[in-house]
Amino acid sequence: MIVLGIDPGTGITGYGVVALEGDGAVSLCECGVIRTDASDPLPQRIRAIFDGVGELLERHDPDVVVVEDVFQGKNARSALVLGHTRGAILLAAALGDRQIAEYTPAEVKNAVVGRGRATKDQVGFMVKQLLRLSRAPEPSDAADGVAAALCHCLVGAPRLSLAPSGPRLRARPFGARP
Repeated sequence: MIVLGIDPGTGITGYGVVALEGDGAVSLCECGVIRTDASDPLPQRIRAIFDGVGELLERHDPDVVVVEDVFQGKNARSALVLGHTRGAILLAAALGDRQIAEYTPAEVKNAVVGRGRATKDQVGFMVKQLLRLSRAPEPSDAADGVAAALCHCLVGAPRLSLAPSGPRLRARPFGARP
């Protein structure tokens, strides 16, 4: 199963693509960010995110698109703008006939770090550990996208069994094929 995880943001949208094998092995296929120019009008930025997600869908053909849900923030305008971004991502996934899963930031952090209020550094560290990478994905938005994909592998993928002591993820080196 190929899982595309997305951490939505109007300025920087992080993403991570992981492959989950039937035996529980997980490998990182790609991660990065979609950047928009803050000086561009909002509709143009939303279009750039929509197009960027569309390119990822074409390039990786994921089975599932995981999108971080909007969290309750203090700034209503920021939450509204983030909602527009999420809408563009959800539309791109729906038009591509992809299964969509949504997790709150706390659910993602809890699945990957074991603590729903983990810091960005802790998330990056655990992504690095779980996938046996030489360093955490950068910027942190990319690590958050990978964490969203890993969250689905850990708690949302029906084929993955979890051992009582924790997740049964077996990492493959980046770029390695089974």
